[in-house]
Amino acid sequence: QVSRACPLGWVQVRRHHGTCGTNGRRAFLMEHADLGVGCPRHDERQSMNPIIAKQWNVFALAAAMGLGLALGPTGVARAQGTVPAASSVRGLPDFTDLVELVGPSVVNIRTTEKVSSRGGFNGMDEEMQEFFKRFGIPMPNVPRQQRPQRPQEEEQPRGVGSGFILSADGYVMTNAHVVEGATEVIVTLTDKREFKARIVGTDKRTDVAVVKIEASGLPAVRIGDTSRLRVGEWVMAIGSPFGLDNTVTAGIVSAKQRDTGDYLPFIQTDVAINPGNSGGPLINMRGEVVGINSQIYSRSGGFMGISFAIPIDEAMQVSDQLRATGRVTRGRIGVQIGQVTRDVAESIGLGKQQGALVTGVESGSPADKAGIEAGDIIIRFDGKSIDKLADLPRMVGNTKPGTKSTVTVFRRGQSKDLSIVIAEVEPDKTAVKTSDREPRSKSSAAAQQLGLTISDLSEAQKKELKLRGGVRVDAASDAAARAGLREGDVILAIANAEVANVKDFEAALAKADQSKPVNVLVRRDEWAQYLLIRPQK
Repeated sequence: QVSRACPLGWVQVRRHHGTCGTNGRRAFLMEHADLGVGCPRHDERQSMNPIIAKQWNVFALAAAMGLGLALGPTGVARAQGTVPAASSVRGLPDFTDLVELVGPSVVNIRTTEKVSSRGGFNGMDEEMQEFFKRFGIPMPNVPRQQRPQRPQEEEQPRGVGSGFILSADGYVMTNAHVVEGATEVIVTLTDKREFKARIVGTDKRTDVAVVKIEASGLPAVRIGDTSRLRVGEWVMAIGSPFGLDNTVTAGIVSAKQRDTGDYLPFIQTDVAINPGNSGGPLINMRGEVVGINSQIYSRSGGFMGISFAIPIDEAMQVSDQLRATGRVTRGRIGVQIGQVTRDVAESIGLGKQQGALVTGVESGSPADKAGIEAGDIIIRFDGKSIDKLADLPRMVGNTKPGTKSTVTVFRRGQSKDLSIVIAEVEPDKTAVKTSDREPRSKSSAAAQQLGLTISDLSEAQKKELKLRGGVRVDAASDAAARAGLREGDVILAIANAEVANVKDFEAALAKADQSKPVNVLVRRDEWAQYLLIRPQK
């Protein structure tokens, strides 16, 4: 069999089909390699006159060049960089059945809001009326007995979004930003029926909302399993971009667990999403909803090839709480966290870059009661590894308040399990400021080699900072300054050794290999972080 270019522009496979009974020559069956169907032009070419046949050859050559095909020694076209002929070549997916299956479950959402109209006379606004009143000037063309009208509230269109039916009894899921601030929500089905919807609940943190319409027997979507979703998989979106109802777009999953600084890890796709698509479903090839289209990356305000969807498993957890109580409760442990860099991980013996660095602990919080300290690195929560910084707040937030959990921390070269009771999310408390008005002892010579001038903390400072010990940085220069230390910092540990005073600092520094970077755990105001002091070469 030989591949060659079809005049229609397809790569074809030429297979020996038998011997022609009329002229004894071999007959060939031409098939499209992509589609496996007979070539409609092949038989026509056998009976063409030489001029027309020559034109077809030119057309075939142009098609081969346009498709990136290379001509072999025999003049037969073959695809550059294509898979071997033994491999099957797949065509594009057909979404028509999916649209028929899922389309009726997707809804259009219109919202309105009340806007105060400013009363006036003959187009005169309130500021101008106030000017005439203040200076006692009669308003032009207004009778004296006529009084200004009171401001009135008018319903004005607020926006358009999308959603999808969760249950046959009328629960609909959408984005929180679609219905936020709306005084009226109108849901339109594909059969053009309209319903006024009641907002059951919204959650700004995940951008998930649930509304309810009074209807029954509605076609609900099927919920998919996000864990089975693979990068490169085909997906489809249905929504109302720019108010164009039931618009279908398709693409592939570009990435999973994409961090965008929000509370949830997003699904990244190249499906065309535009204003009005928000709240609509992201659907896999099995007809299951795997995400809620929520955001796009754009410099123009329109689609630029990158869109983000909320994973449906995360959205369903929020939806269940909203339907049950109208609000979402999340767990908290009362710590501020920061990134663990690769250099710090290697320096303190953690090995690979993982976990969340505790930079501060709220007084009286669950973390404080459990014994978590600033400078600890939380590497596991309830036995689940914390691979990156964003994992911890998601795990803790999804834990029911009052639950007794186990937190594994890495502290001074060792792992330690701590028991902690999860509290409910509440506003952050005011941080305690550092005072440095107490007398201090003289700095050590060892510290000066690193560019540090340090001193002991007074008892009053320890009490105010809620510290058992540490040394204060009075000045930083050379290597210490390059590492980021500055006056007022409190050093809690150096070279993985806890420091209670200047004496401890000197002892720990004497044991450290000063030809390598030295890790220093530093407290700054209410925050703690690791810094690396690199020796000058």
